[in-house]
Amino acid sequence: MTGPRSGGATGRRARGAGRRDTAAPLLHHRVEGPEGRPVLVLGPSLGTTTAVWDAQVPALAQVFRVVRWDLPGHGRSPSWLLGAGGTVAHLARLVLDVVDALGVARFRYAGLSLGGAVGTWLAARHPGRVDALALVCTSARFGAPVRWRERAALVRAEGTEPVAGTAAERWFTPEFTAGGDPAVRALTAGLRAAEPAGYAACCDVLAALDLRPELARVTAPTLVVAGRNDVATPPGHARALADGIADAALVELPRTGHLAPVERPEAVLAALLAHFAPAAHGPGNWYSPG
Repeated sequence: MTGPRSGGATGRRARGAGRRDTAAPLLHHRVEGPEGRPVLVLGPSLGTTTAVWDAQVPALAQVFRVVRWDLPGHGRSPSWLLGAGGTVAHLARLVLDVVDALGVARFRYAGLSLGGAVGTWLAARHPGRVDALALVCTSARFGAPVRWRERAALVRAEGTEPVAGTAAERWFTPEFTAGGDPAVRALTAGLRAAEPAGYAACCDVLAALDLRPELARVTAPTLVVAGRNDVATPPGHARALADGIADAALVELPRTGHLAPVERPEAVLAALLAHFAPAAHGPGNWYSPG
């Protein structure tokens, strides 16, 4: 296996909400696993970074060429990659710029929360590129737009501290938080370190998001994973996704909050490995160094 490498310094990508700058950086991303293996792209949730998939990547990278990326303003991706008023289409274009720069034509995709919504849009609008899809603790519509506009305004005015202070109760079950897992503190610290402009721009994406009309267009084999104790995207959201996407499978994990890959790492890993088994979806998305 080759070691992880990070990227994002060069390449063609979309700047702001539709502007293009061929010399601009890509989203920060990490590439792990052997060359020549099928590519699996992992998308994060609002407020988290590539670290949200840390528990799954060592095993996934034995089977796949894993590409994980940071949202604008999160981790090492600069905020200006997504301007105020951006949409899920703009985020999806940023992700396609990364895989294009890597020379990847087809890929599997797993996304958590906002990262899952990006995957839904990609599978609906670019079916020739997404071989299989996993949607983890996500939704076609994340509640009333006013809620996200208010959060965006709060963060632009006061920074990320107000949302970081309550993040654990949105992300995890009380039992998991009380257990003292170091991931709770680490992920909350990552949210505090997020750039307010980038976080707020991602809230703008969620305010405008409504993928319900897109679900019937998704033809990739799809797995939907829900946490039964998820207060951010309750199980009803997952059931709506599974009902709207033809032949989608649904797995509900007990005693699990919103960040299921962190709270139930083994269960999420097992579900992803079973769904993305290379033999199940053909070799058409093999990595080609670009």
